[in-house]
Amino acid sequence: MEEKSNKYKIIFIIIIVILLALIAVLGYKIYSDEKNTIIEPKEKENYITNDVAQEEPEKKEISIFKGNDRPIAVMIDNHSGAWPQSGLNKTYIVYEIIVKGGETRLMALFKGQDLKEIGPIRSSRHYFLDYAIENDAIYVHYGWSPKAKNDISSLKVNNLNGIFYGKPTFWRTTSKKAPHNAMTSTKQILKAAKAKKYKTTSKKSSVLNYVPDEVNLENGKEAKNIKIPYSYLHTVSYKYDKKTQRYTRYARGKKQIDNLTGKDITTKNIIIEFVKNSVLQDGTKKDRQNLSNIGTFDGYFITNGKAIKIKCTKKNRTSKTEYKDLNGNIINVNDGNTWINICPKNAKVKIGK
Repeated sequence: MEEKSNKYKIIFIIIIVILLALIAVLGYKIYSDEKNTIIEPKEKENYITNDVAQEEPEKKEISIFKGNDRPIAVMIDNHSGAWPQSGLNKTYIVYEIIVKGGETRLMALFKGQDLKEIGPIRSSRHYFLDYAIENDAIYVHYGWSPKAKNDISSLKVNNLNGIFYGKPTFWRTTSKKAPHNAMTSTKQILKAAKAKKYKTTSKKSSVLNYVPDEVNLENGKEAKNIKIPYSYLHTVSYKYDKKTQRYTRYARGKKQIDNLTGKDITTKNIIIEFVKNSVLQDGTKKDRQNLSNIGTFDGYFITNGKAIKIKCTKKNRTSKTEYKDLNGNIINVNDGNTWINICPKNAKVKIGK
């Protein structure tokens, strides 16, 4: 009887051992499954995270100066009889410099534009050639001063003189009186340039160091209102619009309008450069001016409601002007059009709120 009892005990122990073994195996399987379940999403999550990290950020591109179209530089009449002018809101740079009798003239630079009307166009002055050359531009004018004529020849400037062309390259509008009514278009300029075998493409970089990210002159002075007196006759003003982050242009107290669009003439950036001008002794007694623009000159860079002092350096007539801050760094310029006001050295410029 006792032997039978021991037999049952042994069987019971064996069963217990088997059950414990089964429980252990089952527990290990559950643990492994749970472990695998946790690991799998983590591995997948790491894969996704690494994939996102490897994506390159979207690269911003400059819009104001792009492509390989060669720039076109057009002499624009700035006499009050020529207002409103056509095409100025489609420029990437406009240079304004005094010419005679207290009047200024503009040189408007276009790149990759298709404009049906540009003007009114006036005659060349020799110092504007320096800025056409540094922009590698086809130079368009209607007439020339004696010195400009000589310099165009000696400097081998690719130019189109409206005096030698009739319609359709140049025409006179009936809405203005001569000599303030000569017009052209980008299509006609390029057609005439190709006929003269001028190159119409260019790989030259911009004179200004445009950057895609917004430039804010944090340490600059307030520049909401700018006044530039070129002469007793002609004063230019700019007023800042915080909403559009652009400046509206005024001349002689009048808001300037682009005749092509009917909209206010505005600019994103303003550069002021103080350069000595003097009467050109060319024997004509017409008060034509000379500009002593080779060297380093004081100036201001203005954008987004702020202004900083800068130095403007031009080493020779064909070199690019360098615009640097007072620490000697090339200034970054906002992606947008720029008016470069080269004014008399003694001009009482006002920049303020």
